[in-house]
Amino acid sequence: MYAIVEIAGQQFKVEAGKEIFVQRLGAAKDAAVEFDKVLLVDNEGAVKVGSPYVEGAVVKATVLDELVKGDKVLVFKKIRRKGFQKLNGHRQQFTKIRIDAIA
Repeated sequence: MYAIVEIAGQQFKVEAGKEIFVQRLGAAKDAAVEFDKVLLVDNEGAVKVGSPYVEGAVVKATVLDELVKGDKVLVFKKIRRKGFQKLNGHRQQFTKIRIDAIA
């Protein structure tokens, strides 16, 4: 059984027991969170597609870590023949969650 759920403006394919990284949520560690914006539910071939969301479908999850930093992304800017170079780095912040159940 899997579901397509919208979390913080992004869509994820989730299954029970799966751990995913999502955009930073305002929840503390070991907190239980529920997502009701379920777009699709597949239960062994019985597919329910919402318009836009499936009625009564809820994905329950637990926050494993409230702040995880992603890989560093380097942004390099250069204007040729002018002597201008600039290097910036950025690390996105994520929340690690474990999907407990799809109901």
